[in-house]
Amino acid sequence: MNKRTFLKNLAVTGLASSTSLKALSETIEAYEHIHPKDLAIDEDFWLKIRAGYKLKPDYINLENGYYCFIPTETLENYISHIREINYQASWYFRTVQWENKDKVAARLAATFGGSPDEVAITRNATESLDIIISGFPWKKGDEAIFAHQDYGSIKNMFELTSRRHGTVNKIVDIPLHPKTDEEIVKIYEDAITPNTKLIMVSHMINITGQILPVKKICDMAHGYGVDVMLDGAHCIAHFDFRIDELNCDYYACSLHKWLSVPLGAGLLYVKKDKINKIWPLLAPYELDHANIKNLNHIGTHPVATDLAVNDALDYFEKIGAERKEERLRYLQRYWTDKVRDLPGIHVNTPADPSRSCGIANVGISGMDPSEMAKLLLDKYKIYTVGINYAGVVGCRITPNVYTTPRELDIFVSSLKEMAKSAGAS
Repeated sequence: MNKRTFLKNLAVTGLASSTSLKALSETIEAYEHIHPKDLAIDEDFWLKIRAGYKLKPDYINLENGYYCFIPTETLENYISHIREINYQASWYFRTVQWENKDKVAARLAATFGGSPDEVAITRNATESLDIIISGFPWKKGDEAIFAHQDYGSIKNMFELTSRRHGTVNKIVDIPLHPKTDEEIVKIYEDAITPNTKLIMVSHMINITGQILPVKKICDMAHGYGVDVMLDGAHCIAHFDFRIDELNCDYYACSLHKWLSVPLGAGLLYVKKDKINKIWPLLAPYELDHANIKNLNHIGTHPVATDLAVNDALDYFEKIGAERKEERLRYLQRYWTDKVRDLPGIHVNTPADPSRSCGIANVGISGMDPSEMAKLLLDKYKIYTVGINYAGVVGCRITPNVYTTPRELDIFVSSLKEMAKSAGAS
């Protein structure tokens, strides 16, 4: 779809051509000649990007993984959408809301993979995954495979499914520091039996940032006739890939994370030949759609968020997928390389750069992660989150493009002090 035509056809486009977005475009153009790997370490450029965020001065925010709050351009457009929809009221809902939502979903598909008939806008990754788990045609004795390291509420959904349908859940463990892709693929393969119907795999493990070899897992599972659902909550607009090249059957993502969409938007991809296999979680307004619309009707909802997806895509495309990925990789390696081999500090994310991007997890020997997170905030004014389950003991560290090396230097210094104090005690 031609972007100019797309914007022209939207009934509410807010400030997509705002002065701030124009300024961002001019900044990008001035640095266009620099390769993304070289630009990743150009602090003059990233300070200009940082200026587009309103940052809370109370602490250094290293917990962007829960919610990547939105830059000024997207925020102002979002507010404009809310005002305009409030002005248009029922007229908007009864005329163009679905057409506009379809166009935004089609743009998501064009950007991240899949056809418009395979991609839907949901409210978050949890909803997307639950739609598949709850709607899967389970029979008593069917087996599902997932990992201890997967997201808690989704594991609970499999448990509820087991209680309801009599299915069996087989739970595997993913090593923190795998040596090869084949080591991980074999873990899932060894759990497969003739009763296995669905495997859930985290594209990126949310508590450590480890990227799994999901295409190899999908290829292997399909050889046994098993469907694969990928939890990509942290992946879209974090590192570059296309969903339809992963050979998965189902894919889920939260767009309020690395795409920086306002809260209330997620993505669900269902391979075209699998759509009719899944029973809708909520009844659609019209029954028996031939496409993914059969699966994600939620009634009247905050449509301004749907429109803001378009603004977030504008911003993301201006920054550039490769530029953003290289910056996030650089920031993660900037601090992990400084502490990975220090006594008393253990990094719970693989050293191999192909197995991670912007997220990493670090712990201090003898220190509970909740205590570690509290000390980081109280003493060092660094906000993060403690993780202590599934063999992962440490704090998850998630910088964003606006984070500076100077802030990470403060974090590294705090880790060294805390490790020294913990060792002395």
